[in-house]
Amino acid sequence: MRILIVDDERQITRVLRTSLQSSGYEVSVATNGLEAFELFKTLSPDLIITDLAMPEMDGIELTRAIRRLSETPIIVLSVREQETMKVAALDEGADDYMTKPFSMPELLARVRANLRKHVHDEPAPLEITAGDIYIHTPSRLVRVRGAEVHLTPKEFELLLLLATNPNRVLPHKQLLRGIWGPGGEDQPEYLRVLVAQLRKKLDPSESSRYIESEPWIGYRFKAELTNS
Repeated sequence: MRILIVDDERQITRVLRTSLQSSGYEVSVATNGLEAFELFKTLSPDLIITDLAMPEMDGIELTRAIRRLSETPIIVLSVREQETMKVAALDEGADDYMTKPFSMPELLARVRANLRKHVHDEPAPLEITAGDIYIHTPSRLVRVRGAEVHLTPKEFELLLLLATNPNRVLPHKQLLRGIWGPGGEDQPEYLRVLVAQLRKKLDPSESSRYIESEPWIGYRFKAELTNS
């Protein structure tokens, strides 16, 4: 599989290229977003790792341009001072982010996770077990501590989206698109209400035990999962 690295810092691209090639990936490098977009169109990489602040075309503009053509997974790299840019990139369709300096083993794990999800396009598993929660996808059955919990169709869709992406932040707009379609992207209050309702049904005594808020970005399903 081919990965495109986009960063204007030579030291970063050198470290990333070495580590990714050692893990068996083909690697191409661009030093700005404009160069990266041209390489993207000719190479069709399986995943993109991009910095945010770059000359010619920044990471937000690159993400926006790629999303017009493809759902290729995008991992953005940011420093803490780029919080606003990070949120903007996720809103434009980036799949994941890491803050510099980052752990290489964690980055490689996120690369594998995003490739599994996007390249193979695996359907939702028939059954999901997450702590005290059991989900049977075909019948839309949900049990918490053995007791059946009745969810509305939208509550079930939200739970399934979160539970099939464990320990990964899903941006607000991605969740809104997934549940209400493109027309729901600009209605964040829908999502806040739906999350609150789902939290109460999953765990009335500990409302954020399973669903964790990532301020200004989205929500994360925290439980460790086992699929069958």
